[in-house]
Amino acid sequence: MNSRRKGWLVPVVIIVAVIVIFIAMFAGKYNKYVTAEENVDQQWSKIDVQLQRRYDLIPNLVNTVKGYAEHEKEVIKSVSDARAALGGARTPAEKADADSQLSSALSRLLVVVENYPTLKADTQFTQLMDELSGTENRIAVARNDYNTAVADYNKLIKRFPGNILAGMMGFEKKAYFETTTESRTNPEVDFGTGNTNTSLHFDNEAVSAPVVVGALTAITGPMAGASA
Repeated sequence: MNSRRKGWLVPVVIIVAVIVIFIAMFAGKYNKYVTAEENVDQQWSKIDVQLQRRYDLIPNLVNTVKGYAEHEKEVIKSVSDARAALGGARTPAEKADADSQLSSALSRLLVVVENYPTLKADTQFTQLMDELSGTENRIAVARNDYNTAVADYNKLIKRFPGNILAGMMGFEKKAYFETTTESRTNPEVDFGTGNTNTSLHFDNEAVSAPVVVGALTAITGPMAGASA
C-alpha cells in the first residue's frame, strides 16, 4: 500500500512543483512588464505636459504676430492649423506627427518675422520666443527619456521566453516618439549678428535654448526668463 502511494505521490509532487515554478516565473515576469510599462507611461506624461505648454503658448504668439503682420495670413494659418492638429492628437504617433507639423510651421513663421524689425523688438514677442525655446528644450529631454523607456520595455517583451508570456498577458510593443525629416530641417534665421551659424530652431529633437536666447538678445537686449 505504501509503495502504491509513493508511486503516485512522486508524480503529483513533480507536477505541483512545476506549477509553482511556472506561477513564480509568470508573476515575476508580469511584475517586470508592469513596472516597465508604468515607466513608459510616466515618461510619456512628461512629454504630454510640455506639448500642452507649447500648445498654450501658441495663441499669444499668433496674436502678437498678427498685430504687426496681419497680412501674413498663410503662415499664421499654418501655425494655427498645426496647433489644432496637436490638440486633436491622442496617440504618441499622432502627437509626434502633429508636433512635427507645428515645428515646421513655427520655423516658417520665424522666416517671416525677419521682415518685421519692429516685431522682433517687441518685448512680448521675445518673451514668448524665450518661453517656447525653453519648452522645446524640455520636450527634447523628455522625448529622449521616453524613447529610452520604450526601448527597454520593447526589449523586455520581445526576448524569449518572455515574449510568449507577454503575448499571453496582453503586453504589446510601444511606439517611439519620433520626429519627421521635415521637422529636423530648419531654415536659418539671421538676426543681424554677423554670425552665419546663428539660427533659431524649433525642433524637438535638437534644440539649444542658449542659441535661441542669444540670438534674440543680440537684438532686444536681456529678455525675461522663461516661465515654467
